[in-house]
Amino acid sequence: MGARVRGLLFDKDGVLFDFQRTWGGWAHRMILALSAGDPACAARLAETLAFDLPSRRFRPGSFVIAGTARAVSEAIAAELPGRGLDEIHAILTREAAATALVEAVPLHATLSALRARGLPLGLATNDTEGSARAHLGASGVLDLFAFVAGSDSGHGAKPAPGMCLAFAQAQDLPPEALVMVGDSTHDMAAGRAAGFTCVAVLTGVADAVDLAPHADAVLPDIAALGAWLDGR
Repeated sequence: MGARVRGLLFDKDGVLFDFQRTWGGWAHRMILALSAGDPACAARLAETLAFDLPSRRFRPGSFVIAGTARAVSEAIAAELPGRGLDEIHAILTREAAATALVEAVPLHATLSALRARGLPLGLATNDTEGSARAHLGASGVLDLFAFVAGSDSGHGAKPAPGMCLAFAQAQDLPPEALVMVGDSTHDMAAGRAAGFTCVAVLTGVADAVDLAPHADAVLPDIAALGAWLDGR
């Protein structure tokens, strides 16, 4: 039996939203658009992102899974010397905010049930804060979150613990009473460094074998959090 949980901090992609079904289509569109019909360029961009074009899926080792939006833009810009970094970043950010989202579970019902337990909810993503707010708003759950931070919010990016510590401070709660819920080792490292309990879910790309050594619990998805909380 651990300490009583008093708040939950979520990663976004691979946790609230199914990673492959949401971002596979986005990556496919961006690669085809930025390569402008050049198959060799498309192949280079796909390899840079560790993305399989035919299946429209990221490979498990892709840095995109836990990387910042800026890092993705920089990697693509390095393969497109005729295009400016700021231009590419603006395109990727705009298209990301407009991407059709595939919820990992019925989000409003799941998150509302957690809020009904009296738990403040937070979001800590390596995406931009603007995209995160747009995605939460599009799914009708933005108002359920007491805290939203992205890699550009001034708290640093995961695996550093800054966003986790900012959530704890914003809620005036001790880190040991909080849980980081993520789908990557970056999420687990950030939570661990902040003193949070760490829960991994399997709606991202990493599997249980990869995540279990870094997590206090591994769950199939966030819908299982209620039962996990009841069992503590």
